[in-house]
Amino acid sequence: MNKRYNIKFPPNEPFTLGQDEAFFTLLEEDENKKIRFHDYHLIYSRKGLYEQLFYERLKCTSPQKISKSLYNVVNEFTGSFTSLRVLDLGAGNGMMGNELFKLGVARIIGLDVIPEASAACERDYPGIYDSYYILDLNDKKSDIEDLKSWELNCMSTIAAIGFDDIPPFTFLRAFNLIQDNGWIAFNIKDSFFENEEISNFSVMVKKILIQNYLEVYLIEKYRHRISIDGLPLYYYSIIGKKKCSIEDTILNQFI
Repeated sequence: MNKRYNIKFPPNEPFTLGQDEAFFTLLEEDENKKIRFHDYHLIYSRKGLYEQLFYERLKCTSPQKISKSLYNVVNEFTGSFTSLRVLDLGAGNGMMGNELFKLGVARIIGLDVIPEASAACERDYPGIYDSYYILDLNDKKSDIEDLKSWELNCMSTIAAIGFDDIPPFTFLRAFNLIQDNGWIAFNIKDSFFENEEISNFSVMVKKILIQNYLEVYLIEKYRHRISIDGLPLYYYSIIGKKKCSIEDTILNQFI
């Protein structure tokens, strides 16, 4: 049984904070420690804290939602879900990988930039991934040859894009690792579809959709989780097929 943590949310500030600024206080060894939701290295280093915070307290549904949507779409249109060789981008401690594993994909390759994520995955979900890489794709010099050897035909990334956890350039480089006609499954905050949204990630997503790098099979709005104020946070799940790789001229726009 996982340790129970003493988690407290701030009383007044949350309504003024952006989603990427939200924090909680952890009472540990008689000391109150302020931890941002995006301080993943601190959260992963404590067994069970990620699940208690995001899945028990804040009711996150995204790993189950996206994995099941991918399963349904792939089986409806190709019937070959179990043959997928998935790159789980921003794999964290393995929550998404575990859902894919339960559904029976052929290979699952984890990729994250945080060393604590790999250690947490080995601790929490041993044996889920066929391999787990700590690699910064945002560094153009990073060696991706070993990743290519897996002949990946699917990529998943869950609740890790849009707030610079996974920069646009990283997402696009990972996208290019997937075989043509391979599957892409990800989720993004609903505001990234609003016309006034001009962040780099919003521009990037709209570009790959409009210019037909991705053939979309499913776009569905759903409740990703609740905020610390108890308000619903809505995301879009997107499932599609990669039509072709993205040229360097476009990649370089997002460095």
